[in-house]
Amino acid sequence: MAKQLKITLVKSTIRQKPDKVATVRSLGLKKLNSSVVQEDNPSVRGMVAAVAHLVKVEEVQ
Repeated sequence: MAKQLKITLVKSTIRQKPDKVATVRSLGLKKLNSSVVQEDNPSVRGMVAAVAHLVKVEEVQ
């Protein structure tokens, strides 16, 4: 089974640049403190790196 990442939005997207807001939305996050589980692959890692200041990431088995 592939590793998965639990991604949680911990800071608001208010006053962020539109591309950062779009990245958060494409990860599946909508509201503050919402979480999603995504597959651990390079594209998701890249999106997380772009908005690292807004999210918290945990590895899930």
